[in-house]
Amino acid sequence: MSTQKCSACIVSFLLLLTLTLGCSRRSADDKMADDIREKVAADPETRDSKVTVKAKEGKVTLSGKVKSPSAQKRVEEIANEQPGRQGLDDQTTIDPELESAMSAAPPPEPKPAPKPIVVPSGTSLTVRTSQELNSKNSQSGQTFLATLAQPVGVNGKTALPSGATVSGTVVNAKAKGKIKGQAELSLALTSISVGGHTYSIQTNVLSSTAKGKGKRTAATTGGGAAGGALIGGIAGGGKGAAIGALVGAGAGFIGGAATGNKQIEIPAESALTFTLSEPLTLPPSKE
Repeated sequence: MSTQKCSACIVSFLLLLTLTLGCSRRSADDKMADDIREKVAADPETRDSKVTVKAKEGKVTLSGKVKSPSAQKRVEEIANEQPGRQGLDDQTTIDPELESAMSAAPPPEPKPAPKPIVVPSGTSLTVRTSQELNSKNSQSGQTFLATLAQPVGVNGKTALPSGATVSGTVVNAKAKGKIKGQAELSLALTSISVGGHTYSIQTNVLSSTAKGKGKRTAATTGGGAAGGALIGGIAGGGKGAAIGALVGAGAGFIGGAATGNKQIEIPAESALTFTLSEPLTLPPSKE
């Protein structure tokens, strides 16, 4: 083999060796950069940083943003601990906004939806009538108005305020005849207005009958429980004269008195107590 051919072989071998070493060096640099990136992302102090890692011939260059000086120092430590590192150029900057964004408190959990207010069945509603009602002039199906005389509370909060407008109906009204027949008067509540809205209600029926002078019977119907009574202002004898209160256990009837002509009368401003026979559901409180 000639000297010229030998020289050519040596040059070719050196070129091949250089390419091989170059590829190996690039592969080692890429692996070094990947390792450092993974460690930065996994470390609790630096995982929120936005750092770019590059390596060339063993020299590591860091760039990007970190959230704090301590995070910047920790990134440098991770890079310096990397095997095969030949140098380090830290170009990272501290971004206070990044620290604030990462440390911001999570948004508060939404509050649970408020529950409706339920006034249970069996609750007493004491109302004061706005007009006179009697067995002679009132008609079955007639509507009457009243106001709630006492507030009604649920779980320590007022559900039905005093003064709320209440509507009722005359379930039955029958005048006492001159020769035979008895006077009858029965009432029930049908709705109540609260906060600008009107809600249907169901109550027991307060009833009273009068057969003859000084004789009267009474009963509760529709509710199945006692609870209605006239608190005061019962007419007897003269118009508007109060003859006492009919309040007590089992007083589930209208306490109107038979007048001289044996009719049952309940003057305006009389207080009657009814009992809810079905629960009343109201919107959640705005308090």
